[in-house]
Amino acid sequence: MVDTAPGARQGKTRDGWNSSLRSLFSLVMVAMLIVVSATLVGLDYHRSRNAAIADAEANMRGFMNRLVDRLGVLSGDTSALVNLVSSVANSFLVPPPERMNDKVAVLREGITRSPHIDGVYVGYPNGAFFQVVDLKQVAWRMALDAPRGAAIAVRSMERDSNGKPVQRVLFLDKDGTQFSERRLPPSSFDPRTRPWYRAAVNGKAAVSTGPYESATTETLGMTISQAHRGNPQIVIGADVVLDTITDFLARERLTAGSVSFILDAVGRPIIHSDRVMMRRIMAAKDKDAPIVQADSDPLIQSIRQHPPAPGKADFVQVGDRTYLVMVTPLESALLLSGNRAVVAAPLDELMADANKTLVQGLAISGAVVALAVLASLVLAHLITKGLNQLTASANRLQDLDFTTPIDVSSHVSEISTLGGAMNRARDAIFTFALYVPKELVRKGIESGHFSGRAAWRQEVTALFTDIYDFTTLSERHSPEEVVAMLSEYFDIFSETVGEHDGTIIQFLGDSVFAMWNAPAPDDKHAENACRCALAVQQRLSVFNEAQRKKGLPEFRTRFGIHTGTAVVGNVGAKERLQYTAMGDTVNVASRLEGMNKNYGTTIMASGAVVAHTGGTIHFRPLGTAQAKGRASALEIYEVLGAEPKEPEALDDEPTTRDNSPAGSESRG
Repeated sequence: MVDTAPGARQGKTRDGWNSSLRSLFSLVMVAMLIVVSATLVGLDYHRSRNAAIADAEANMRGFMNRLVDRLGVLSGDTSALVNLVSSVANSFLVPPPERMNDKVAVLREGITRSPHIDGVYVGYPNGAFFQVVDLKQVAWRMALDAPRGAAIAVRSMERDSNGKPVQRVLFLDKDGTQFSERRLPPSSFDPRTRPWYRAAVNGKAAVSTGPYESATTETLGMTISQAHRGNPQIVIGADVVLDTITDFLARERLTAGSVSFILDAVGRPIIHSDRVMMRRIMAAKDKDAPIVQADSDPLIQSIRQHPPAPGKADFVQVGDRTYLVMVTPLESALLLSGNRAVVAAPLDELMADANKTLVQGLAISGAVVALAVLASLVLAHLITKGLNQLTASANRLQDLDFTTPIDVSSHVSEISTLGGAMNRARDAIFTFALYVPKELVRKGIESGHFSGRAAWRQEVTALFTDIYDFTTLSERHSPEEVVAMLSEYFDIFSETVGEHDGTIIQFLGDSVFAMWNAPAPDDKHAENACRCALAVQQRLSVFNEAQRKKGLPEFRTRFGIHTGTAVVGNVGAKERLQYTAMGDTVNVASRLEGMNKNYGTTIMASGAVVAHTGGTIHFRPLGTAQAKGRASALEIYEVLGAEPKEPEALDDEPTTRDNSPAGSESRG
């Protein structure tokens, strides 16, 4: 049967779509879990990211503090030595070679106590120069060709009694004892032209210059120099080796890709943690000239163009990589004062742990979502299993099928309650269906004619039946026996009419009123009505045979069939309707049934029926007759048999019967 009524079993709603509860339940469950998981993972990642950045910022600040402290120690030690020498009022006020032993004793003691000092020297306004050098560095030993056992070298540039320049080198052992002296060719070196001399001469405070690459040792260093208090034309200087600073920058890294460097006042790198970069910086300058390389490093260029706020970590984009950068001015230490220290760490490396946590969170969330999908599918299956059973039961109720009970077992109380309610509804509809022909209801729903009180004209074929002498039969048997026999009798009609596409409109006592072409359309309504009457007649012969064997009376049934226009529709009160047909067509069919007793026939049909069967039914003409209550005469016929149906449409009915009139047992 095809559902055409509103709300029929279609896979689509009025909105144009629907889906199974299992799919919707799983979708909602997964969506909720994804939203919750994504929120939790996002919050956890955000927390981890902020914690990583805060931790990196704290480490950067600690690094800067340690760098400033280290520079402060170097500056303090060197400044103390230079300040001490500049305060001695006697030995350093005269140029070499005067009071050489006093000069050597003071400078040797100072350089021994400060291993980061490469050398200490004094420049005089007459061009004389005096220097004490620590020979721990191989470069100095090679440059001065120091003898074995030499620990300190004392180099002096002076003038002899004739005023000629003299350069000599004294070598001292670790105890300060002189054991070798060597004269060198005169040098053009003039301390008065050096940056350290010019920066401090006539000054009152210590100053720093550099950094430089030492002309002799090719190491990175700076000079702290100060004018002598007794004669500001005399300048004392000390070279500080910055290897400890470069080592510190290279060693203390936040991550593998982190870098740190020091920029001068105009943003040029002077010290870098990367050894390769440091060599490039060193190679780009002249000997003894300040290291002011105009670099091409994109990170340094980005910082120069967009400098972060001092002392605060900020993000700098370099190509497709983001760095966390902190810039700190170096103000507290004399060395590198006025420059800026920079530490930069790639954000992706800082976020490594946070990203790992994110991946783990996503993996766990994915596993939870997968388990939730499985759980939701199982739960949805448990729910939809009961709902599907209820739906199947509702569909059977719509088809007026009451043979299968509604037995739905579910752990969901609402579904169990609904199953019980549907069982009660099934019982109620089943009881109701005993009083209303199921086929009538079914076909009325299919046609859409059951929509309130309404009627319309419709060509139909009406069939009326009646049991001959039923009143006498009823009087001879108990009511229970009569009801039992009629029930079996009506079962034959109900089944056979349905098999021939007809509809029983009403049982009237022992009579049956059936109709074709309404409520469901039927192009062969007259033919099907005749075939139905013939089939009922054959089945009644079997029924009557059983009645004889039981000692019960036989039911001799007469049929009247007429085709014509009738008023068809729902008639009655608004709370109680009856689907029926009214008019002359129905009356004529009833009259034809009664006229069978006048002609000794069983099945009588009108000329209109004959005209609509198209030769598929065999008739015997009986002439014309005047039906009671009708002005015009009718052509009447006896229905004798039927032509076989097409092979593809064979029915379980008699295809032909004897062409003779009905037997004597059917004659009235």
